[in-house]
Amino acid sequence: MAGTRQTTSVPMDNAAVVDAKPLRTLTPMFPAALGLHTFTAKENSSSIVCITPFGPYAGGTEQAMPASIPPMFASPAAPADPNQRQPYAVHLNGAAPANGTANNTGVIPDLQIAVAGTVESAKRKRGRPKRVQDSSVPSAHLVPSAPGGNITAVQTPPSATTDESGKKKRGRPKRVQDVPVLSTPSAPQVDSTVFQTPASAVNESVTRKRGRPRRVQDGADTSAPPIQSKYNEPVLQTPSAVTLPEDGKRKRGRPKRVPDGALIPLSHSGVSIDDDSGEMITGKRGRPRKIDVNLLNLPSLFSDDPRESVDNVLMMFDALRRRLMQLDEVKQGAKQQHNLKAGSIMMSAELRANKNKRIGEVPGVEVGDMFYFRIEMCLVGLNSQSMSGIDYMSAKFGNEEDPVAISIVSAGVYENTEDDPDVLVYTGQGMSGKDDQKLERGNLALERSLHRGNQIRVVRSVRDLTCPTGKIYIYDGLYKIREAWVEKGKTGFNVFKHKLLREPGQPDGIAVWKKTEKWRENPSSRDHVILRDISYGAESKPVCLVNEVDDEKGPSHFNYTTKLNYRNSLSSMRKMQGCNCASVCLPGDNNCSCTHRNAGDLPYSASGILVSRMPMLYECNDSCTCSHNCRNRVVQKGSQIHFEVFKTGDRGWGLRSWDPIRAGTFICEYAGEVIDRNSIIGEDDYIFETPSEQNLRWNYAPELLGEPSLSDSSETPKQLPIIISAKRTGNIARFMNHSCSPNVFWQPVLYDHGDEGYPHIAFFAIKHIPPMTELTYDYGQSQGNVQLGINSGCRKSKNCLCWSRKCRGSFG
Repeated sequence: MAGTRQTTSVPMDNAAVVDAKPLRTLTPMFPAALGLHTFTAKENSSSIVCITPFGPYAGGTEQAMPASIPPMFASPAAPADPNQRQPYAVHLNGAAPANGTANNTGVIPDLQIAVAGTVESAKRKRGRPKRVQDSSVPSAHLVPSAPGGNITAVQTPPSATTDESGKKKRGRPKRVQDVPVLSTPSAPQVDSTVFQTPASAVNESVTRKRGRPRRVQDGADTSAPPIQSKYNEPVLQTPSAVTLPEDGKRKRGRPKRVPDGALIPLSHSGVSIDDDSGEMITGKRGRPRKIDVNLLNLPSLFSDDPRESVDNVLMMFDALRRRLMQLDEVKQGAKQQHNLKAGSIMMSAELRANKNKRIGEVPGVEVGDMFYFRIEMCLVGLNSQSMSGIDYMSAKFGNEEDPVAISIVSAGVYENTEDDPDVLVYTGQGMSGKDDQKLERGNLALERSLHRGNQIRVVRSVRDLTCPTGKIYIYDGLYKIREAWVEKGKTGFNVFKHKLLREPGQPDGIAVWKKTEKWRENPSSRDHVILRDISYGAESKPVCLVNEVDDEKGPSHFNYTTKLNYRNSLSSMRKMQGCNCASVCLPGDNNCSCTHRNAGDLPYSASGILVSRMPMLYECNDSCTCSHNCRNRVVQKGSQIHFEVFKTGDRGWGLRSWDPIRAGTFICEYAGEVIDRNSIIGEDDYIFETPSEQNLRWNYAPELLGEPSLSDSSETPKQLPIIISAKRTGNIARFMNHSCSPNVFWQPVLYDHGDEGYPHIAFFAIKHIPPMTELTYDYGQSQGNVQLGINSGCRKSKNCLCWSRKCRGSFG
């Protein structure tokens, strides 16, 4: 075979001979099976001499090289003078040239590497640098080893090279220039490993221009696809905090260390606010501009009650997110990550609770609390990692200090076992499928927590029923690690396993979700049921009647209805003007009359979530040409929730849901008879009249978006003459009890007539409401009690038994 192979004459005077073994990844460049090839980038420049290995000789002389074939290069002897510069010696661990003659050591006093494949006339497209294919030859530096050792080739990807001016242009791929080899100091002996220099590495003298922040991968939860749908925005992926090595250098691919107690700034979201227009600006590198909240007319989010502070932070975040989504829909631009924008604004304005990391409980966060985004957990201090599953900190135990885990999120990405509500088998982070998990970062913190026995907050996840790809996160309480081991994962590599047991004496968390899930699938599995459906089919989903307290068989008799019965017929009431929209009402349509009546915006999101509380909400009506599927038809379609009427301990019958309820979700309408004040006979505990409730700031803070401040009148409904009695005829709304710290508010809505004094009364969720949580609203104080100090209102004043921290002592 050697006689038929072409022989290439190779000048060795000024050529760079590169080790063939590190060049195994570049074999697509060499079409011949074996031989010497010379590549020259341009005239009068150095060349590259390469050997293409193949067959049993491709692995080098160490791998079954026949003893009859001599090595191509021999190692040079050590210089007599220790100050004499060691010449670069290159070993080619391959076969002899085609002529069968073995070559000796190549000594290269001044080495330069010429880069092949660069075309001067090639056009450069704007955008991100192109990915370097295997057919491109990266520039390389040869690091001399000690006498008798091999040469290490340090390869630098082309994306790290710079142009002649020493600067890196934003977003455009660099033309790879000839890079001269710098003088290399004496180095200790190293093996023949190829070290890859990260693309982000540049010389200290090189200035990087501003551009997109470089994405940093993390070892946990990176395999979870972003959630993108009209119901849910993607989850923010922010790198976790890591500890730097002792030499102060950053390891490849790891983010900088974040001090304990500080949440990670959302600089990777690239969100800032323009000073003049107040518009959100994306794509700028660095942290968002800090907002001085003292210059803004914002309500106070913080109080002496930690629970109230947490609720206020979450309400403002979700209000901002809803408003950003509404503005984005009007612009009809690309779908943005509104939760990331809202979170970045809140972080920049320091509008968050529990900023310092801690072991154990978080003030204001209760077991069973639910979150739709990880950034919500960051804002309240439950888990500061918006991407990683393990949150940890350095803590002192006596005179010793250890990194311990303080919170973990089981998001369904790893091979966790969650069948038992009191036991969690949690898999460590770093499941790349290419290597064993390593005992570092979060994995190390979990290992130390096993020995230290500290409590760990556990957040579990369930599927969001309103969005097939969405998740809901539930705080399940405090756990402790009882056991840890290493086993083979599904990918065939070793993973860390940790068995965590729930601490006793805590309220139910994920256990409630598991029970209600079974009830939704099979309502007959619910125990202590008196009546399977108290609505007798009037509601879209059955309403269970349950008593787990005593032997009472149900409330007093009433006729179930989902309608509001007016004294006068609807035909005699003023009609509403309809819109002329062809199919559905669209955001930003200036020709839609329904949009104009709602202050220029559609009041609901695409998923039917109320964006802002309004003095009066106008839905599409029978005069509108839009279809029944129009997003501006929510209240008139009725409730879509699994309800349960249950017996309370001291407040009669109450109402709760088997479903999780998202903030802004329509719950139900107050159905019954519209009556006159003078027609009330006797005591009626099922009266609704528009109350003088406490000020509820549920809407977004427009100052954070550069919009004018909202007055209280733009949110709080006015006192209306309508009075509704559900004593004889009503629906599930008649069972909602009063609370001075409610989770539901009322909103007047018009959709079948135009008389603003007699609207429909619709109830919406103030915040996220977990399953089996009692639904309550603020009855307020009647106008007679407030102004005259007497019971001149329709509802008599009663002692309040809500037991909330803000209880006023009485209502009605």
